Amino acid sequence: MIKAASLMEYQAFGCRIQSTIPLPELSDSQTSAQVNSSRNPAPVSISITDLLPIWSAEVKPGETWVVRGSSVMFNVPDVAVFRIEEGVSIHVSPVPECDPGKIRLYVLGTCMGILLLQRGILPLHGSAVAIDGKAYAIVGHSGAGKSTLATVLLNMGFQLLSDDVIPLVLAHDHTAIIFPSYPQQKLWQDSMDKLGMNGDGCQPLFDREQKFAVPVQSRFRHEPMPLGGVFELVCDESGPGIQAVEGLERFHTLLRHTFRRSVMEQMGLMEWHFGMLVRFVNQLPVHRIVRPSSAFTALDLGSLLLQTIRKEKIS
Repeated sequence: MIKAASLMEYQAFGCRIQSTIPLPELSDSQTSAQVNSSRNPAPVSISITDLLPIWSAEVKPGETWVVRGSSVMFNVPDVAVFRIEEGVSIHVSPVPECDPGKIRLYVLGTCMGILLLQRGILPLHGSAVAIDGKAYAIVGHSGAGKSTLATVLLNMGFQLLSDDVIPLVLAHDHTAIIFPSYPQQKLWQDSMDKLGMNGDGCQPLFDREQKFAVPVQSRFRHEPMPLGGVFELVCDESGPGIQAVEGLERFHTLLRHTFRRSVMEQMGLMEWHFGMLVRFVNQLPVHRIVRPSSAFTALDLGSLLLQTIRKEKIS
């Protein structure tokens, strides 16, 4: 069962985080070189709160999400009710005897994605890797193989910035910047087997016995980096291969892979989202990586991605 502890400070997603819920996955604020990425300098507060009276009063039967102004609340059955407010607080009302790992999975995933949106930070769904002085985002739908491809790149000697939620901002000079999240990946057992990973130090992600939390402390980049490009990973039997994405399709690529895009209309962020995407796609190369679902090609795709990046730098 999750219990409130003394206030602890962390640094992740470009934010200073103050939490009474232990978050062992995160870097503490003293060792992180990050700076606050938001125009809102206030720290993020994470705490245990009894949300059941509010949930019962505001939510219709069968609803799992409710948006009221600057507040977003959602319920994960048998886990907790969560409430994210004004880009500064995450309240958690856990189910008794719930595994703390389940709570943290949603706090550091869905909750942080919503909070970033409230702060005016664009969250992409994917993995980000530091390569030759720039960050590259690998986006795609669930199960596309984003984390597996990122692991291949880490094994080549590069560093992870984020897995699952990628915080993307525009600096004062309009440069696109990615902020690190925390030093952990989520990998399926099948991918680990094919990459020759023995799983030492890896914890199963609650009930999903075949998917693991993989720590990558020694291969994690703690500093924000300029975004060098975006790679969309898709499954198609015509692969493996890579091609440039041009024109309006670049916009739609980022649109498809914005984290928790489904609640943005309720949050009143559609116009903001459109404007952010336009500014990003005008300065970024976007590529589509195609992989066949019938074969393991992650090693080949890692080489293709790296060749594409270095070829563009020369040209």
